[in-house]
Amino acid sequence: MTASDLPAAVRSLMPRARRELAELVAFPSIADPALGLDEECRAAARWVADALRAEGLTDVRLLETPDGTLSVYGELTGVPGAPTVLLYSHHDVQPEVDANAWASPPFTLTERDGRWYGRGAADCKGNILMHLTALRALRQTGDGRLPVNVKVIVEGSEEQGTGGLEQYALAHPELLAADAIVIGDVGNFALGLPTATASLRGITEVRVEVRSLQGNLHSGQFGGAAPDALAALIRMLATLHDEHGATTIAGLPGDQSRPGVDYPEERFRADARVLDGVELIGTGRIADRLWARPAVTVLGIDVPSVEGAASSVQAGASALVSLRVPPGMTIRTAQDALVAHLEAAAPWGVQAVVTRLTGGEAFSAETSGPAYEALGAAMHEAYGVEMGVCGMGGSIPLCNTLRTLYPRAEIVLIGVEEPSCQIHAVNESVDPVELERMSLSEAYFLRNYARSWSPTA
Repeated sequence: MTASDLPAAVRSLMPRARRELAELVAFPSIADPALGLDEECRAAARWVADALRAEGLTDVRLLETPDGTLSVYGELTGVPGAPTVLLYSHHDVQPEVDANAWASPPFTLTERDGRWYGRGAADCKGNILMHLTALRALRQTGDGRLPVNVKVIVEGSEEQGTGGLEQYALAHPELLAADAIVIGDVGNFALGLPTATASLRGITEVRVEVRSLQGNLHSGQFGGAAPDALAALIRMLATLHDEHGATTIAGLPGDQSRPGVDYPEERFRADARVLDGVELIGTGRIADRLWARPAVTVLGIDVPSVEGAASSVQAGASALVSLRVPPGMTIRTAQDALVAHLEAAAPWGVQAVVTRLTGGEAFSAETSGPAYEALGAAMHEAYGVEMGVCGMGGSIPLCNTLRTLYPRAEIVLIGVEEPSCQIHAVNESVDPVELERMSLSEAYFLRNYARSWSPTA
């Protein structure tokens, strides 16, 4: 095969991609120590290591990172005068949430209505297969050689946010050095619309605990005068949004905007599966609400369940609160404001303790360099339409670590996780056509970047 045969090469590799994605999805690699799946996570890491070795990568290693998880590293270098590209993804996944709510077993890749379903099928094991398929296609059409020097790093705890790979990279700064970095952990703005993600929101979390009584009380005997901790917590959480549902935390602006693609309301309602008659929250452009402004979410509340609940005034209640932080705002500033807001909102003199949890900073990419030019040409060649640039509301803290370590490297974010994938939800899936086109896009990108790059760029 020649370089012009890349589409045919990628297409011929898709049955292998499906088979291997099924093998990888079969590992319930949830990096939560409480679930006792450490061996499954390590098995997934070993699978990735074996796959890299099979593609001829050298120095393949299982990296024991400080949070106790395994990341996988490999490289294929030795192309004189060519740039070095780092390809990133992660092999850990989110919990299945509710196995009974899945239409098929969450850790069995199942084809249905033209899509492949399974936890991690898109986020992020589908992106691992994107990297592998792109490298295979390039080697098939290049007499076994690649046009660039390649490093691959596959993280083992991205979903848990414990920062193992970030800490490892800071301690071994030479390991991941590259001229361009491809973060394979996002997706196109919409199915079939090639997109580069140029910004990510940061994230910070707090736990708020409210106490009002020494113990629960009979609601008939004491209700109406005894301060209910659950009612107090509800009032506190309600102050985090205005009447339109927009985030309103004292001291944080909420009217920012960003350039780039818009997000039509009809498309968003379909992507988010909003029920008929239910209004969206916030005001202004959808894109601004998602990518340019802070957004607070109550992730969980510790209270008695409805079934089996007693007629009691609650003595205590707690909640986990997440705040997404837009570029241009530090997580410390945002967390300070959130803590102060919740403390000030506590009614009736109840005891409210707000505990700060970890987080990651927002990220903005530089989109004017040779890597982005090569990516735009690659996506146009693969999809037949111009590449769009958008933000994403999620967070990938490693991006800022890589920027700190390698300030001259361009960081591009692509992947197979378009909105229909429903990542982190039940019935996660990947579109095999999207996987094929994104694999082709990455192969074209590596070829184009090798041609356009110069050491002085």
